[in-house]
Formats: sequence, C-alpha cells, structure tokens
Amino acid sequence: MATLSQSPFLLYSDGNGNIFEDTTLYVTGRTGWDAVPVDPADWIELPEGGQLYELPGRRGIGIDVETGDMRLCEKGWAVAAFIPPAYTGLFVAAYETLPEAPTLPLFCYTAAGWFNEKLYVPAVRIEQDIRQESAGFDQTLIESGVQRLMHDYPHNRLVKHLMENCCNTYCCPAARNLAIGRWECPVPVSPACNANCVGCISFQPEDETIVSTQDRLTFKPTVEEIVEFTVPHLESAPFPIISFGQGCEGEPLLMWETIRKAIIEIRKHTPKGSININTNGSMPKAVEALCAAGLNSIRVSTNSARASVYTAYYRPNNYEFDDIVESLKVMTKHGGWTSINYFVFPGMTDSEEEYEALRKLIRDTGLKMIQWRNFNIDPDWYLGKMGITETGEGMGIKHMMEAIREEFPDLKFGYFNPSMERIRGNFEKDFAH
Repeated sequence: MATLSQSPFLLYSDGNGNIFEDTTLYVTGRTGWDAVPVDPADWIELPEGGQLYELPGRRGIGIDVETGDMRLCEKGWAVAAFIPPAYTGLFVAAYETLPEAPTLPLFCYTAAGWFNEKLYVPAVRIEQDIRQESAGFDQTLIESGVQRLMHDYPHNRLVKHLMENCCNTYCCPAARNLAIGRWECPVPVSPACNANCVGCISFQPEDETIVSTQDRLTFKPTVEEIVEFTVPHLESAPFPIISFGQGCEGEPLLMWETIRKAIIEIRKHTPKGSININTNGSMPKAVEALCAAGLNSIRVSTNSARASVYTAYYRPNNYEFDDIVESLKVMTKHGGWTSINYFVFPGMTDSEEEYEALRKLIRDTGLKMIQWRNFNIDPDWYLGKMGITETGEGMGIKHMMEAIREEFPDLKFGYFNPSMERIRGNFEKDFAH
C-alpha cells in the first residue's frame, strides 16, 4: 500500500450521510486526550473492508494548512474509520466533543483523511493471514454453507445459534468461515461471565448509555452438541482450529467441565487441528485441567499489562489480575501456545508504565504472541469510566511495537489465533491462502 509524503486533509460529515474533505486543514490523530500531528509515513490507504463513521456532536481537530495552528473544523461532524481485522490503528480520530454529543457505539474509531482521491488511515498491517478479509467471503458459498449445516445438524442448538445469529444476523467472520468450512471454527459455550467489562459487546446494563452490539448466548451447550460439528470441521477444514470463547458469550472457563469433556471426546475421534480457548484467564486451575485434556492454545484478553488498569476495566468477580498471568504460565508449562488479545488504545497502551509492565508480562509468562487488537470503544467514555483525566505523552504505538520486537525477537505479532501448522512450522507464512 502506498504511503504519503504529506498529511492528508481532514474529513467531515454533513449529518446526512455525506462526507467531504476540508482542504484548509490537515487531519490530526489522537493519543489519550491529546490531538497530535501524524507522521506522513504512518498513513496507509484505508484497507478493503474498512468503513467511515460520522461522529455526531463532535468537531474534528485539524492543522491549518496556512498557519500550522490547530483548530476545529466547524463545517460538520468529525469522521473516523473502522479498520478491518489484521490492521492495527496507530491514532484515534481527534475531535472536540460537544455537551450534547451521544456516546459512541462499541466500534473502533481510527483517524482518517483524504488525499488525491483516496482515503487514508494511520495504521500498520500486523497480520498476514487473510482469514477475515472481506474479499474472501463469497455470499453464495456462505448461504449454501448455512443451509448445509442447518440440514446436517437440525437439532443442534449451537449450530443454529452460530448460523442464524452469528453468521446471518451479525455477519461474524468466524461464523462465516465455519459456514464455508475453513480455518477457525467458533465454539461459544457460556451464557454467564465473571467480569463486568466496561465495553462488553454482549451485555450492557439497561441504564447504560450504550447498548451491546450483539445478543449473548442464552443456553449451555451439551458435550454432544459441541462434538457433533467440531470433529468434522477439524477433520476436513484447511488449517483447522476450534476456539472456545467468542464475543457472543460470557466467560468460557465457567463451563470448563463441559469443555474438558468435549476435548476428551473430540480427541477420541481426531488428532487434527488446534484446540484453542479465548478467555479472560480467570481460573488457572481450570486451564490446568483443560491442558491435561488436550487444550493446546490460549488467548487471554486484556486492556493492559497493569493490574490497576485491568481491574478498572474488567471489574472482575472472584478473581484477580494475577490469575490471568498464572493461566498463561500454566499453558506455557504444558508446552502450549500463549497469546494475549491486547486492546490497543493510543496514549494508554504506549505509555512508559504500560511498556514496562508488558515487558515484565512477556518475560514472566514466556508469552508467544501478542494480538494487537483495535479497541472497540468510545474514547471519551472509556477514559471517563476509567477515571483517567491525564494521559501524558506516549511512546507511540509503532515505536512501542518496534521496541518490543527488538527485545523479544521470538515473540510473534498478529491478529488471529494461529493454526497448528503455523505454530509448528513457518509462522510468518500466510497459510490462509
């Protein structure tokens, strides 16, 4: 993708679905609470599958082309970009929020600009795997796959949930890949959770100013329901993975006994593929039991490597940050693959304190991978909920990545859980092609 020799121009919306460029202002980025200039080298063309969002009640902040001073764009509402999976944003959209502005939905809000008839975002491609690229989804194949799975498993509630809700309603990339019969298969198992995450995408209190982006699983699947469709997937899919723990559920470790029985039964039928769990890592003893049964990959989600920042966001019930560290250590002890699902928030993630805490987490756990994930949350709302009034100057997300890569050359960067072939072979190869 082409990079720029100068900053692109600021975008604004007229409030009626129309977006324009303001050629009197260069677009800025946001880190923490602050608007800052963005190095022209950090801009790439908006990847396919990206979208633009109007940010109602917010005025974009730009740099005056003639004076070099920062000022507001008064022509309309600010604009941000959703960047697709595999890309990590380096700066949030910069704007000033007016008193009447509504809270933004749970999506990511990357800075965006316009130059020479093209849209640009400050981002890096952190993952070469193509498994969730929009160009790879053939709707005809997806529809026929949904019909096939519904026909083959007519009484399986989990298949019905994945196809009707996740695939057809929410267009979940993982569920769509399952319908096509390839790569990573989602296996939601838990309707309950032991955390109260500020930005939970499947459950929000009725009195909150935002709503969850999807409905949570409403039942507890049986071992038979899990095994029935996951074994054929592991047997026939290219580079197969099954992953317990999805965005449409609570915490899968609360169902660890069911998962354990399912893993044992699955491995009676097939040795193929990777069995992964996406989790908050709150129950190390459960992770121990699952590893003994055959779990070979864990991805622990966190907004921070610091206990205080983690706790303020996750608001855990009956577990602590040390438990998630211990869960990573348990998987490492068993020789399995460890990742963190690391929510990237410029100005927080790249602070010196966070950088030092991340280095310690990597060393202490033998971490094998960081999935640098865009944080889907209203920036003002998040910082307000966390009680953060000042963020200070950060290292810069790109610089932090470079520093971590230099110190830990064996640590992998990415966005998705790797297949067993990738874990055992050449990790950098794009196996999804």
